[in-house]
Amino acid sequence: MTKALRMSTMFLRTLREDPADADVDSAKLLQRAGYIRKAAPGIWTWLPLGLSVLNKIEAIIREEIDGIGAQEVHFPALLPREPYEATHRWEEYGDNIFRLKDRHEADYLLAPTHEEMFTLLVKDMYSSYKDLPVTLYQIQTKYRDEFRPRAGLIRGREFIMKDAYSFTVDEEGMRQAYMDERGAYERIFQRLDLKYVPVFAMSGPMGGSASEEFLAPMAIGEDTFALAPSGKAWNVEALHTPAVEDIDFSATPAATKRATPDAATIEAMVEYANANEPRTDGRDWEAADILKNVVVAVKHAEDDEHDEPWRELIVVGIPGDRTVDMKRLEAQFAPAELEEATEDDLKAHPELVRGYIGPMGVGPQADEGHLRYFIDAHVAKGSAWFTGADEQDVDYYDLVYGRDFEADGTVEAVEVRDGDMSPDGSGPLSFERGVEIGQVFQLGLKYSEALGLKVLDQNGKTVPVWMGCYGIGVSRVLACIAETHHDERGLAWPANIAPAQVHVVATGKDEAAFEAAERLVGELEALGLEVIYDDRKKVSPGVKFKDAELLGVPVIAVAGRDTVNNGTIEVRDRNGENKEAIGQDGAAQAIADRVTRLMRGE
Repeated sequence: MTKALRMSTMFLRTLREDPADADVDSAKLLQRAGYIRKAAPGIWTWLPLGLSVLNKIEAIIREEIDGIGAQEVHFPALLPREPYEATHRWEEYGDNIFRLKDRHEADYLLAPTHEEMFTLLVKDMYSSYKDLPVTLYQIQTKYRDEFRPRAGLIRGREFIMKDAYSFTVDEEGMRQAYMDERGAYERIFQRLDLKYVPVFAMSGPMGGSASEEFLAPMAIGEDTFALAPSGKAWNVEALHTPAVEDIDFSATPAATKRATPDAATIEAMVEYANANEPRTDGRDWEAADILKNVVVAVKHAEDDEHDEPWRELIVVGIPGDRTVDMKRLEAQFAPAELEEATEDDLKAHPELVRGYIGPMGVGPQADEGHLRYFIDAHVAKGSAWFTGADEQDVDYYDLVYGRDFEADGTVEAVEVRDGDMSPDGSGPLSFERGVEIGQVFQLGLKYSEALGLKVLDQNGKTVPVWMGCYGIGVSRVLACIAETHHDERGLAWPANIAPAQVHVVATGKDEAAFEAAERLVGELEALGLEVIYDDRKKVSPGVKFKDAELLGVPVIAVAGRDTVNNGTIEVRDRNGENKEAIGQDGAAQAIADRVTRLMRGE
């Protein structure tokens, strides 16, 4: 029988005011209600009530993941350098991981994720196709050195994750494991009453052939996702522009260079051209007529051809009415990082004339040793452009892509806008913000090949193992539930993860009310319900009610004046609805029935 938590002895202090540095509702309420306390920026202490909710979320995750045949393991958080060096992630993570040395000067890290360790564990124990498939998972603390931790548990330096890895002998098996895990995720989020949107995503540093994120839609989210009329959704970084049709340039005149003095910006180019070079079709020049060429630095990690990290400049051509989305562009160069070119970068390349950079001095049309030139996917073959001529105060007119210049590749470089066509062609896109709560990857062979994970197949041939990777941010999920399940008075937990199902409040100075509350608590315990009992004697009813609403337990039962005078217990849902007075003799069973309905989502 579960014993009730008594407010008189519970390790709990509620706060009436929001913490000064809390920037989102979940961070404010979880601290005010005594679920967590801040230990350092991005690092949190779990208090008894918070740990209770966390454990219930983990239990739901375990039920669903065990249900698809996965088996739980537990790795250390402190790990050696060597496995991460073998996959190049020691360098690729940059400043985002905590690195340290032991007393013997050996390198270690606090694990941000455990792909390498799972791979090596299976390599150590399995060698035949008969051993596969197998899926392993853990629920473990992870660490990332966030530059600017924010939003309480949503963006921290220490956090709790469930990560699972599937190992199969072929690609078909990997895809099946991926779908099994994906289905389990949907059931988990449904049971947690957490709205989610599966979103096509980039694999990024994880590698692999396919990936989806599960985003919880909310205004505080750091991720923007695009929704198509078909219902499909994409992370902005993974969004692909539908192919644009080639343009017939047969009637486009030959490209010409013309003076455009003091026109080093898009606005100045438009103003000058409209004043001095009117268009033959009668309309005004616009920013969309200009091909803007942006210089970007690509920071590569060391690789087989370079003994140390190296830097490459590239030039990207985009329509002048758009701006570069560095996050989208960087996703296509992963695991490299991107940044805007510096003054020193430009000085090292005198062919790049600031304000007048064009495509003719870079890319395939330039001399050997040229900077690579990439074109945005919105630029159609055959389109004519007003763009830089690589000379001070001089621009090209009618420079045609595919006739006068080419590119080394096409990239998704620009910000996506409302009204852009969806990749599936179902109509214009709209955009929402969300918090990533889970992600699934088809990793393929990246880690097995890097770490030598191979088995003998049915023909006795040694083959690499196909892998999938699947993560849920457990502590982040808790914060997202708090973010979406509260009102102006406090938290309002779903019944299946609340720290208790019933909050019993004894009010007034009459001892009969406390005796009635004690009886009710005992009867609820006997029925198997979890109870928080506010048995504090010298605390006002107003404070008790505020605490009950702040803590967010789904059912509140009050023993007070009506109990003494009329023999009834006041029962209501946390949201204030379904309020009723129930006779003491039937109160416990009526409350149990109410909890059962809430647990079912009724």
